[in-house]
Amino acid sequence: MPDSLSIALPGPLAALQPYATPIARSLVILALGFFLALILSQLIIRPLSARLSAQSRLIIRKAVNYSLSLVVIVMILKEFGFQLTTLLGAAGIAGIAIGFAAQTSLSNIISGVFLLFEKPFEVGDVIKLGEHTGFVESIDLLSLTLRTFDNTSVRIPNETLVKGMLINVTRHPIRRYDIQIGISYDQEIDTVMQVLREVADENPHVLVEPEPLVALTGFGESQLSFLLGVWHEKDDFIEMRNSILRDLKTRFDRDGIEIAYPHRVIINRPENGPGVRAAEAGPPTAPEH
Repeated sequence: MPDSLSIALPGPLAALQPYATPIARSLVILALGFFLALILSQLIIRPLSARLSAQSRLIIRKAVNYSLSLVVIVMILKEFGFQLTTLLGAAGIAGIAIGFAAQTSLSNIISGVFLLFEKPFEVGDVIKLGEHTGFVESIDLLSLTLRTFDNTSVRIPNETLVKGMLINVTRHPIRRYDIQIGISYDQEIDTVMQVLREVADENPHVLVEPEPLVALTGFGESQLSFLLGVWHEKDDFIEMRNSILRDLKTRFDRDGIEIAYPHRVIINRPENGPGVRAAEAGPPTAPEH
């Protein structure tokens, strides 16, 4: 019976006739592998979607795709006559060589596994790492992609995430925004604290519970230092910050509360003062006896 996958190649390609059947079978294996990877990842993730985070679903999908890709590559190589034992031996030797040459990559993979179990952040969180701040766009085996607020992509190796100090800005549903304010010494402390509290209470983006924090934090060179800490939903940060700063300036102007600015006292010493004349007179003479 003729092979159903055999292909008769035209004259110019007749030299490739012995490879026609392996090529056809490889194309079928490749198509089936792609289809199975799609179906298998859905079958694994769908029952657990309610309990898995977006980060876990992404990693599971990639693990399934990589595993099936390896199986497909081995099957395609067998179609072309490569022996599996030979491949395993070559893979072992190559693995040792690659292991020494790719220690950094291996470290990033291991760090990625630790991040998977620790879950310090998820896709969509806003994190700070060094000088970079932005949304977690994707999590891969070797690195993380961060999309900054000015819409640039930053690739950060997983090893850096494990070793460095990472701040998850949006981990919790509410945040506190602290405003440091310097007020002139001419103002009454109780009046200023009352105004700060009223501005916070009247802002629609500020939460009632936990209640705002108003405190006198110290005495500066030219100011009384106050702290206003307000709690807000993490998604309302921009609207809350803009509105409360504008409200504070409007209320201070209305109530005559002066925001402090640096003061300097300049002493203008006369050009021919006593000190100058003494210096011009030269060293003191010995006292007379």
